[in-house]
Parts: sequence; C-alpha cells; structure tokens
Amino acid sequence: MLLRHGHWPSGWEDGAGGSPESEDLPRALHPEPLAEGGPVLWPVLAITAAVALSANSAARRATEPSGADLIGPSIAFITSHQNADGGFGERRSGSDPSVTAWAVLAIKAAGQDPARTERNGNSPADYLAEKPYPLATDLALRILALDALGKDVERLADELERLREPKGRIGPFVNSTIWGVIALRAADRPVHRSTIRYVILQQQRSGGWSWHPRAGADTDDTAAAIEALRAAGMAARSRAIQRGLAYINRFRRRDGGFAMGDGASNTQTTAWVIQAQIASGRNPGRKPFAYLARMHRRDGGFRYSAGYASNPLVMTARVVPALARRPFPLR
Repeated sequence: MLLRHGHWPSGWEDGAGGSPESEDLPRALHPEPLAEGGPVLWPVLAITAAVALSANSAARRATEPSGADLIGPSIAFITSHQNADGGFGERRSGSDPSVTAWAVLAIKAAGQDPARTERNGNSPADYLAEKPYPLATDLALRILALDALGKDVERLADELERLREPKGRIGPFVNSTIWGVIALRAADRPVHRSTIRYVILQQQRSGGWSWHPRAGADTDDTAAAIEALRAAGMAARSRAIQRGLAYINRFRRRDGGFAMGDGASNTQTTAWVIQAQIASGRNPGRKPFAYLARMHRRDGGFRYSAGYASNPLVMTARVVPALARRPFPLR
C-alpha cells in the first residue's frame, strides 16, 4: 500500500450465520418433560433459558472492546516515541518523516492536536519543515500530516497537481494516484475527472485494486481506493465501491481480522478495511475491533499479527484512525 517501498454481501453482518446461542436455543425451548405423565414445564424453562442467554449476551457485549477504549493507551505509546527533534521513530531509531506523518495522523484522529505534541520545545511540524519528499506518495503523506498540524498546504497541493499526467495518473503508480486523491481532498482541492477515471479503470476483474497497474490486487490498496473515491464524491452505492467492498469481504478471517491476500489476518489490513467500510457508510461490526484488541500489547502498541510484532509504532499509528472510526482524509 502507501510506502510499500510502500458490502456487506447478504449474511456478512456481525453475528450473521448463527451463533452458539442460536444453535442452543431450540434445545432450551424444547426440553423433555420432567416425568412421564407429570407436568410439562418446558415453557417456563424456555423463558428462563432465553432470559439467561439474553443476559449473558448483553454482558458479553458490554465487555467486548469497541475500539475507543484502546485509543488512550495507543496514543500514549505513540507519544512515548517522540524524539528531541520533534519527530517520531521506532525504538532505537532516529526520527523518520514518514513515521512522523503517520504518528501525526493518529494523534489527530484521536481528537488531539498534534501541533501541541512537543519534545524539547520541538513539534512534528518543526521536524518536517525541511525534510524532503522524494516520491509522490511521500508528498501526499506530507500534505496529510501538515494539514493535520494546521499548516498551509497550498504550495504542496500545487506541486502534487503538477504530477498529474494527461490520463489522470498522479505520480508513477496506482497507489500514488490513490493517495494523491486523498491528499488533494484533505487540502480541499477538487479532483480532476481524469484522475477519478484513472482510478476507476485500475479496478481489476476481481473488484480489487493494486499498487501497480501490472500487479495483483490486494486488500490494503483496495481499501485505500475506496476511501479515495468516496472522498472524491463517488456514491457509496456505485458499482466500483460495491465491487471493492465485495473483494475485501473475501479476505475476512475467522478470527475477525482481515488479510492482505492469502494468509493470516493482520492489524494494518484490518484497520484499512474498517476505514473503507466506514467511508462507505457500513458498520464494521464488533469482530474486527475484537481482533485488534487481541493484537494490542501491554505497552499500548500493536502487533502486526499474531505471529509478528514488527514496527509497532507504525502499526499503532495506522490502527488508531480505525479505532476512532475516522477514514482518510481526516475531517
């Protein structure tokens, strides 16, 4: 997806397809009589069982994470990684512009002002002020971060628009165009119709998008494309959006998370999917948030997956907007 180098169909709602309660309920409603010829007490037992199941379900729902309760510890984890220059970086690493931008977006998504997040008097804006952005995706991410910091991004938005080719592509790749659209909308710029057309034409037969015109589709880039098209004004019921959501659905795993492709769930993909669903007016349900909660570490950061804990700062920064139910661009 970004910086790799960078719908619900019927029956997919949370809880659809049956649950332990729905399977057990018929037996609870139709027990055998207590004794042959004795009083048939099954209606009373049925009511008692149904009330107990309802109470248990309500109690479980009350204790299941909605995502919001994970935001505070996650932001504390992120801010603990701010360096003296105002930037952010993984442990035992210096500040990095891209990592800093993701940290800024997470803090903003959480409802806080990233401009007031300082270390030794230096803010993220101070750190990013003179840092280069060699790729189109770097420029798009810089616009998103500086906009979140309350900075004027008009010059950068002009620069991004100059990267648009006659057929609408922004930069060299599909994902640079997708994130270019998101960045332009963050800057309150209209998106040229040729660029919207280019993104739509890059949708593959599967319904998904890829980072490159000749690469296979993946869940991450599909989720970002849905956010971009929605930000550009495409209707949630449009064919392109619905096909994209259907593609994403194929990669939902039994643990409640989503996979980028064939394989296991991971936090990053699950977060992108939540944002795409919310951008499309869909309710992600509780299961994706329950999956993210299981990937949440005691120190406040997130694992990449059950098997890997790489780059916890970046993973955490990318998950927080989903926990806050805020798609890109942040409004």
